Amino acid sequence: MTASAPSVPPRVAVLLAACNGERWLDEQVQSIQAQQRVAVHLHISVDESLDNTWGWCEAYAAAHANVTLLPSGRSGSAAGNFFRLLRDVSLGELDHVAFADQDDIWLPGKLLRAIEQLSAHRASAYSSNVLAFWADGRRQLLDKAQPQVHWDHHFEAAGPGCSYVFAPAFAQALQGFVRQHRHALQNVALHDWLAYAYARQNGWVWFIDQQPGLLYRQHGNNEFGANTSWRSMFHRLKRIRQGWWFEQVSLIARLVGVDAAAPVTGAAVDRRQLARMLVNARQCRRRPRDQLLFAALCAVAWITGGAK
Repeated sequence: MTASAPSVPPRVAVLLAACNGERWLDEQVQSIQAQQRVAVHLHISVDESLDNTWGWCEAYAAAHANVTLLPSGRSGSAAGNFFRLLRDVSLGELDHVAFADQDDIWLPGKLLRAIEQLSAHRASAYSSNVLAFWADGRRQLLDKAQPQVHWDHHFEAAGPGCSYVFAPAFAQALQGFVRQHRHALQNVALHDWLAYAYARQNGWVWFIDQQPGLLYRQHGNNEFGANTSWRSMFHRLKRIRQGWWFEQVSLIARLVGVDAAAPVTGAAVDRRQLARMLVNARQCRRRPRDQLLFAALCAVAWITGGAK
């Protein structure tokens, strides 16, 4: 009787964007290397840093055959760094692609569960809830797994980008889109929102998992962290009232396209679009609390004469 051949573990390209992350990188990278029953190839892009992030990554890549460090460059933001990774890393002959931040801790079965859930739900893209954690030992579940609604992708991401895992066909389609729109994407602040919007608008199935796959580190250097305090909520509301969020809504809609019935057109958000967003608030955000806040924001902007 002939023994069956051992199954080949899925090959996963992990795209890690780093900047001033020397103090956290070792713990994050070790958790990526410890992923169960997958073959990881880690690709790191280091943005201009004030600490020894580049030196740490250079030494680590030299010592590990499954780690590739992209040539030094300047992206200017976390989103720009991820777009650079998507443009420059060869995604052929890979089974899946995942995003990684520099400062989290992945649970050992994170990638395997994502791959299994992609197959089970016949999905092309995956994200999950995460466990936010602080240096003082606090932990809090960040629940992003509410049912998707018709136009949520025009107004929010599918959760933190560090939880994203893509099937190969979608990863290559997204790569082509990023390469095509290289210059326009320089103004996109959130790569995870853009990826989700592109997927949903083009008919790719996206599954959001209730089970968290990683510990999502919170600290003073988070570019966009957990929105769990009054201070962080006030900061975000301030940016929204200054027009930043509405500008991103319009920009992403222009890039990925919109259907004729969508409340956002891709043009600058005006009072007519605000009224349509207000009426359709339940189809613009997933979480009921966010639907209420979204409606209130649109109402205030409409009363005061526009989105800025």
